[in-house]
Amino acid sequence: MRDFTRSCVYQIYIKSFCDSNGDGIGDIPGITGKLDYIKSLGVDYIWITPFFRSPLNDNGYDVSDYRSIDPVFGTMEQLETLIAESDKRGIGLMLDMVFNHTSTEHEWFKRALAGEEKYINYYKFVDGEPDSPPTNWESKFGGNAWEYVPSLKKWYLHLFDVSQADLNWDNPEVREELKDILRFWTAKGIKGFRFDVINLVSKPDVLENDTEGDGRRFYTDGPRIHEYLKELVEGGGIADMLTVGEMSSTTIDNCIRYSDPAEKELSMCFSFHHLKVDYANGDKWTLMRPDFGKLKKLLTDWQIGMQEGGGWNAVFWCNHDQPRAVSRFGDDKRYRKESAKMLAGMIHLLRGTPYIFQGEEIGTTNAGFTDISQYRDVESLNYYEIMLRNGKTREEALAVLAAKSRDNGRTPMQWTGGRNAGFTDGEPWIGIPENHTYINTEEASEDPDSILAFYKKLIALRKEYHIIADGSFEPIETSDNIFAYRRKLGTQTLTVVCNLTGEKTDIGSIPEGELLIGNYKNEQNGMLEPYEFRAYLK
Repeated sequence: MRDFTRSCVYQIYIKSFCDSNGDGIGDIPGITGKLDYIKSLGVDYIWITPFFRSPLNDNGYDVSDYRSIDPVFGTMEQLETLIAESDKRGIGLMLDMVFNHTSTEHEWFKRALAGEEKYINYYKFVDGEPDSPPTNWESKFGGNAWEYVPSLKKWYLHLFDVSQADLNWDNPEVREELKDILRFWTAKGIKGFRFDVINLVSKPDVLENDTEGDGRRFYTDGPRIHEYLKELVEGGGIADMLTVGEMSSTTIDNCIRYSDPAEKELSMCFSFHHLKVDYANGDKWTLMRPDFGKLKKLLTDWQIGMQEGGGWNAVFWCNHDQPRAVSRFGDDKRYRKESAKMLAGMIHLLRGTPYIFQGEEIGTTNAGFTDISQYRDVESLNYYEIMLRNGKTREEALAVLAAKSRDNGRTPMQWTGGRNAGFTDGEPWIGIPENHTYINTEEASEDPDSILAFYKKLIALRKEYHIIADGSFEPIETSDNIFAYRRKLGTQTLTVVCNLTGEKTDIGSIPEGELLIGNYKNEQNGMLEPYEFRAYLK
């Protein structure tokens, strides 16, 4: 496998990036028109969320045809232009492949419903009675994970929305179909792939109720997952491409295997444990302040574990499924610039390949929605009703959504301070934060001290200093309010210190060497100002 340690990836949520035709929805030509901006960041790859044909019940993660482009996003010819123009700028395109499930509008599922045995076997169907689901497993979007089909007298599994039917990876015909899809796209010039919830695809042979949880312990990192991944990568002809797996509720040991080059599975893994430190008792739909002690321990454990095992992390804060990091872990009002820079430096200098989600590089905040009519996400709408049924008031439920909803990461890219933030000439599919008047790429590009300028510097440093990509990681013992670590390569040492809070904090004598980068405020080495970040090279 190729070495992607010096790469940086920019994620585009296509629906909200740039609209070229005024219909209020981002599209492929919109991306093409912004390639020079993306090139100016210094990134190596663009990961684009699904634009395949889809009923869009889950914003494209419910695919009805893996080989065609949904007209709302453009045409195949426009995609081929985007690939060619990206190649000219030295940027590779990565596609987001949703291989755990298909839309129930997919031809395969329709033929299954018509009773064709071949296609019934493409999905996780189980015989049963209408009042008795095969297990008590819960859908990630709420409710039971099984749906009954009276005409077949069978239940089908949907770990996500009812319109997203889980594929049967134990069927070799399914695995061949998926490999052929990868070959189709690599022939078009695609340079990498992100695999959605890929560690959930191998289900157990024996189905049983979960008396301890929601069922995930039975299918997460399932019995044949490593075998199936090896087969997919080799048969799909993608062993030398950048591949990243989204790993739901996974373990370090499994991610070492997924990303160890000797295993010939994936280049790297997304894990999400560090993004659950504000879940009260593991429940996303509650409000609590982030536990920074837990955050530090999780980041440290994954850094050391993957390092010792020979695995490789994808390091990140934001994506289309997460609230905005500056609102979640920083202070998006008083210290927005400082906390956004601190969070960026903290992640980009870790061991791993950094990912930037559109708008993160300018400090985009949570949406600030105040009414349920402003939300679009199926998960958020489902859980709003669940919270109301469980006794929360409308105001309480909306407060939870304002902090936790996936729509926070899905508001349109803020290009200008003008109408609709320069995203569209039409009516945007989802509302735009009012703060776009001063948080936008146009204004950030003119400020040498902007968050955007800081991101560009971080990306350039990774290519200039091999210690960032290749150095070892070791934590530095500090209070919970400070995250500090060292990277070492040969005789070089890179020391990173981050104040996670809005309070001035004593850090003693940690800093050493020459200040490489920072949002530096205090000339006394022993103190860090609110959300201050420093990186020293020695």
